[in-house]
Amino acid sequence: MSNDPVALFAAMVRLRKFDEACLQGVPTHEIHGELHTGLGQEAIAAGMEPSLRPDDAVVSTHRNHYHGLVKGVPAEAMMAEIFEKETGLCGGYGGHMHPFDPERNFSATGIVGASLPVAAGYAYAYRLAGKDAIAVGVTGDGGTNTGGFHETLNMAGAWKLPLVVLVENNRLAISVDFHAVTATVDIETRAAAYGAWARSVDGTDVEAVRDAFAEAAAHARTGKGPAVLEASCYRFSGHYEGDHDSYRTREEKKRMRVENDPIPLYRERLIERGEAAAEELDAIDARLGEEAAAMLADVRAASMPDPKTALKPLFVEEGR
Repeated sequence: MSNDPVALFAAMVRLRKFDEACLQGVPTHEIHGELHTGLGQEAIAAGMEPSLRPDDAVVSTHRNHYHGLVKGVPAEAMMAEIFEKETGLCGGYGGHMHPFDPERNFSATGIVGASLPVAAGYAYAYRLAGKDAIAVGVTGDGGTNTGGFHETLNMAGAWKLPLVVLVENNRLAISVDFHAVTATVDIETRAAAYGAWARSVDGTDVEAVRDAFAEAAAHARTGKGPAVLEASCYRFSGHYEGDHDSYRTREEKKRMRVENDPIPLYRERLIERGEAAAEELDAIDARLGEEAAAMLADVRAASMPDPKTALKPLFVEEGR
């Protein structure tokens, strides 16, 4: 993807339309279990995309759709996996929490903070092979308070691994306020203890994320060791669809949706700078909405996996 401003806008819209389409499967019970959307956090993933290469790795969290899409995972295969269809990325066996695409070095885990040690494994393999690829481990503010965060960064700093730790800091670990359980004022401050490059950035500003992530990726890619990028954002929905979200007031959520929605904020900036007309951006929004709707229809028409094959992915056949 290019750094073209209109392309950045389109990238954010594409991500949001994807999650909005997925949301239609919740009230119909087509999607089982929890569904974690990234609504409000589109600028972070879209800002990553220009600096990612096919040979880079991205290991994500339970809130993983956007990261997979910008890593190149086919959108329909991702959506079909979320709907547990046999046409899905993992044949419907992984579901929303565990999409895995080895061809594109993308995976995710529902265990908080567990993405980082896996990403460090990719980074170590790249260093052993003498490659200049990077591994990106995505986590949230809650994940930075796990032991895996500290152990991963300590090893990455000691061994100068090509690792980027991307922290999507939405100030909530499920329902727990960031400052109530964290001694430091931010995550960026911790990086110095591990000899890591660090930066905090406004995660609702797609251009700021793009530039900061490019710097973090270049630092890791050129053998200088790990980088920590903290992107502040606001999660529009509850922790998962169905979460009562009573730990935030309605007034706060309404206000923050106006003040921190990256898409209309960037739309107005492009118009003010004369880089795009409102009609052009509205047409992009409409076109991507239609594409997401058509994709959803195709996914809904696909078959579910045969229940008789439920155990097939769990075991290796004898002699193989």
